[in-house]
Amino acid sequence: MKTIAMSGSSGFVGTYLKKYFHDKNYKVITIKREELGQKELLKETIAKVDVIINLSGANIIQRWSKKQKEKIYSSRIESTKALVDAINTNEKEQLFISTSAIGIYENDIACDEDDCIYGQTFLAKTCKDWEKEAFKVHKRVIIFRLGVVLGDGGALKKMLLPFKLGLGGVIGDGKQPFSYIHIEDLARAYEYGINHNKLKGVFNLTTQNPITNQLFTHVLAKKLHRPALLPVPNFVLKWVFGEGAQILGEGQCVYPKRLLASGFVFKFKTIEPLLDDVV
Repeated sequence: MKTIAMSGSSGFVGTYLKKYFHDKNYKVITIKREELGQKELLKETIAKVDVIINLSGANIIQRWSKKQKEKIYSSRIESTKALVDAINTNEKEQLFISTSAIGIYENDIACDEDDCIYGQTFLAKTCKDWEKEAFKVHKRVIIFRLGVVLGDGGALKKMLLPFKLGLGGVIGDGKQPFSYIHIEDLARAYEYGINHNKLKGVFNLTTQNPITNQLFTHVLAKKLHRPALLPVPNFVLKWVFGEGAQILGEGQCVYPKRLLASGFVFKFKTIEPLLDDVV
């Protein structure tokens, strides 16, 4: 039985992963936020485990004030530094799985891990620095660049109420790419990485079938048997979220080349069966 230490485990993804791995008979140890600042305690915890999963990071779907941007950045970089330092102090063979996001890529350009253009936004810079810190581990490292994670909670939970009330609609012109993954496939990919010792490096964690915001909106409204007639203009997003509006009003078109090449098979490859399952 493998033992996993997990930071950032109280969020949507972390809560799901904890249950998933418990059900698969892994032992999961939760690393609380305050423990990341206690070097000796963290070293003792890390020395006991086989896998370290890093999910720490402040929520990015909000207005980005200068203070909030500092929090978004530091919560990712400092937590990763603390884990890397603790991992590098022992000789145990371990796997470090760190998180990143497809926001590292330029908007509206089809990208895989090898053929891509990196963005110049605040989020892209944060992801680059986040990954740079993770790769300072002197052991096997996997970095998953997450797309929009869809499941019973998270982003989809926030979308459902306005759609159920018939108030859903496309964001902006709806043409922006929407790269997504079912949370079950996300968990399966994490387990796949744990059990395939040759896997290392960066992997896009999205399905092989990115769509547009317009198509996602249409399919979700259809599954809920509701109209989707009220578009959300970009100027409204900018008024509410400021610079943070780019998370909702823009998007990346991403292909999981390296994960597919390794032999991983997605259970939910397209948006219709995924939403059938989730909704």
